Amino acid sequence: MSVTSAMFTGVSGLLANAEGINVIGNNLANVNTVGFKSGRMLFSDMLSANIGNGSQVGRGTQIQTVDNVFGQGSFETTESVTDLALQGNSFFAVMDPNATAPVNQNGAMLTRAGAFRLDSNLTLVNPDGYPVLDTAGNPIKFLDDGTVANNATNFSKITNIDPSGLITYLAKDGITTNYYDTSGAVGVAAIAANAANVQRLAVVTVANPGGLEKAGGTLYKPTTASGISAAGFTLAENSANGSSEKIYTNSLEQSNVDMAAQFVKMILTQRAYSANSKTITTADEMTQEALQLKR
Repeated sequence: MSVTSAMFTGVSGLLANAEGINVIGNNLANVNTVGFKSGRMLFSDMLSANIGNGSQVGRGTQIQTVDNVFGQGSFETTESVTDLALQGNSFFAVMDPNATAPVNQNGAMLTRAGAFRLDSNLTLVNPDGYPVLDTAGNPIKFLDDGTVANNATNFSKITNIDPSGLITYLAKDGITTNYYDTSGAVGVAAIAANAANVQRLAVVTVANPGGLEKAGGTLYKPTTASGISAAGFTLAENSANGSSEKIYTNSLEQSNVDMAAQFVKMILTQRAYSANSKTITTADEMTQEALQLKR
């Protein structure tokens, strides 16, 4: 191997560490993004070259993968009852506005950002207009037919969402409290005796979160590697259990980016980049020395 091989080894280090800075920069840029999960870059060595006698010389580094770190973020208390934070490893399920309901579990988009609100059609959506799904795979949509006679069932406002995702709303008469219905006729009142059977806000458990694909807008797209079931949503499988998994209203999960750790990684990556650039300049100086032998 010639001394110029060291230049290419140094170049591999420059390229890999430059991408490492991109990952760190993206983490820091999203330090205030609700529900954001930080990333980390893993490096691996490249195939070594044999130089005889069973000896090998490395040929540099390469990017092995960029992992998403799905650690729990801290919660911020808010004033909106539809701001939701999820304790545990599950995700909220939302639907592409252009998709047809109901959707299967692996057809939903997933998020940890619970900044939801009601749109003009009384559908619970995220800030980008993606409908939030219930445990039947349907958008959570409330009913107000404008008929005074139905004001005991017509929707007025959400009053509470319990840790299992049970949604309570106040009827338009200002007196009656109803539950979000599970029968498919969304917005229909359910009496307290049937509260265990009414629809809940859906959560999805992911066997391999590292297999999720980022889709932007704090959304994740299921892939085959993520291990999400292709079955439809069910009340039994897609409800928060209220113990290890809880939904908190008037709360938002903040980014899990640790700024101090990111700055330490930034220093290490910067030093590694500088060291690899020094490898290139040193190899260049050695090449110059070889060229001087003719004189």
